[in-house]
Amino acid sequence: MDSIVVTGGGALNGQIPIAGAKNACLTLMPATLLSEEPLTLTNAPRLSDIKTMTALLESLGAEVSALADGSVIAMSSHEANNPVADYEIVRKMRASNLVLGPLLARHGHAVVSMPGGCAIGARPMDLHIHGLEALGAEIELKEGYLHAKAAKGLKGAQIELRFASVGATENILMAATLAKGTTVLKNAAREPEIIDLATCLRAMGAQIEGDGTETITIQGVDRLHGATHPVLPDRIELGTYMLAPAIAGGEVELLGGRIDLLTSFCEKLDEAGISVTETDKGLKVARRNGQIKAVNVRTEVFPGFPTDLQAQMMALLCTADGVSVLEETIFENRFMHAPELVRMGAQIDVQGGHATVTGVERLKGAQVMATDLRASVSLILAGLAAEGETVVSRVYHLDRGYEHVVRKFQGIGAKIERIKNNG
Repeated sequence: MDSIVVTGGGALNGQIPIAGAKNACLTLMPATLLSEEPLTLTNAPRLSDIKTMTALLESLGAEVSALADGSVIAMSSHEANNPVADYEIVRKMRASNLVLGPLLARHGHAVVSMPGGCAIGARPMDLHIHGLEALGAEIELKEGYLHAKAAKGLKGAQIELRFASVGATENILMAATLAKGTTVLKNAAREPEIIDLATCLRAMGAQIEGDGTETITIQGVDRLHGATHPVLPDRIELGTYMLAPAIAGGEVELLGGRIDLLTSFCEKLDEAGISVTETDKGLKVARRNGQIKAVNVRTEVFPGFPTDLQAQMMALLCTADGVSVLEETIFENRFMHAPELVRMGAQIDVQGGHATVTGVERLKGAQVMATDLRASVSLILAGLAAEGETVVSRVYHLDRGYEHVVRKFQGIGAKIERIKNNG
């Protein structure tokens, strides 16, 4: 199993290009199931999760081709006649459940395994099921599979989510595009990825209004056509690399970065003493002066502080001046990186959904183990500022969400390498 070795101590300078958003691309790819005509995505990230979604779509009968070194994905679902999403593929990735709505809308039935992904919480499917049932689907859980059918087709409905779930919003949004009549989805998620999906669906002929707000209105159409759509920049990759010069010192420009994708995150960086300035190419990030200041962080649905940047922010606050409190409100098991940071000399006390971080003068390199995707990169960030060498094991998680992570860190002067272990 591969490891990543980081030697800390040097300031970071240079530029990092930001890839297309993983979470957006994984949502956009199942949209091909809604139409018999081709859907092409540009600015696609080159990640293992994209390969997993490709395998899933191909298992359903879709044709998927990676072009331009993987940055363009050309798809056609003309022959996609298999409505069964098998456990062996779905178990690898949470986003696999996003084929449920499109399969149900187009074929009137679907059999989809309950999903897998990082072990950071239960993340149940009940909101997805509630929304699709409101559209007229009958759904039953049998032997780990959701068996869904809508013999007479889906019909528009008034739906209110009790929690602004991104995945449920996406599944319902896609299904409703082909439902008869009007669907009004209240307490919808407002993430940029939702807007990106709606933009793509409109390009395919869908009638959608209100994306980016709490209420989305979808007027069902008889069919969708093909389209070409650019994937928006990955705000989580952006935030992760913004923290690199904040932790290690130096100045880094994030090519393609946009403040509007991370307003709450940028506000916390400003509070901590980090400068974020817009350039004609993206964003430039540097410490303003001296030591990082302690700040309190509460994860929230968009536009709040992203849960997917909580682990990375904790790495920054480990050497801040003072005591910081991080509150995780989205997932109940997302502090698994804390014990690994403690191995590096951090002072962290976890009590339920709260982590109290007392800043120390310096972290020290150690052997640590990645527990999930975002935890993996948080340990690399911590290693950049630590004294000595940090060895991060189980880094296969990284390949799911970060494109060329070692190369990008090396490009700004980080002393980092990936060690192949074939044992």
